[in-house]
Amino acid sequence: MKKWMRTMALLTCVIAVPMAEAADAGQEDTNKKNVLAFYEKAINDMDFEAASEYMGERYIQHNPMAADGREGLKDFITFLRINYPKAKSEIKQVFADGDYVILHVLSVWQPGTRGRAIVDIFRLENGKVVEHWDVIQDIPEKAANPNSMF
Repeated sequence: MKKWMRTMALLTCVIAVPMAEAADAGQEDTNKKNVLAFYEKAINDMDFEAASEYMGERYIQHNPMAADGREGLKDFITFLRINYPKAKSEIKQVFADGDYVILHVLSVWQPGTRGRAIVDIFRLENGKVVEHWDVIQDIPEKAANPNSMF
């Protein structure tokens, strides 16, 4: 009887671990899809109402140039729409780790300029965006190495 119980316990562990990883992978895929949709609506479409459907009730902003909260994002989108109506961002890479999604982005606010390389980090709760960090670097005219920023 003890041997049977040990076998069942081992079998349960062998089955449960891949199932948990599959569930995590499924949530990570959902998180990536939600962040990509959120980003497209907020940054490229400049549509706060559409973007807000992907946001949690609270929105914590770590960029020191942007105000905290949902209204802070709404104000930033309004700023973009008024001052840079032709701005576009191209997502070059997307990564997910649990409730965090990271985007590597080429952002061009003025057509014809080199733009900026951005790493955006989003934290989600229950599939909704609740927190944001970013690191922004201008793309120089000449680099000290032959490597692309993307």
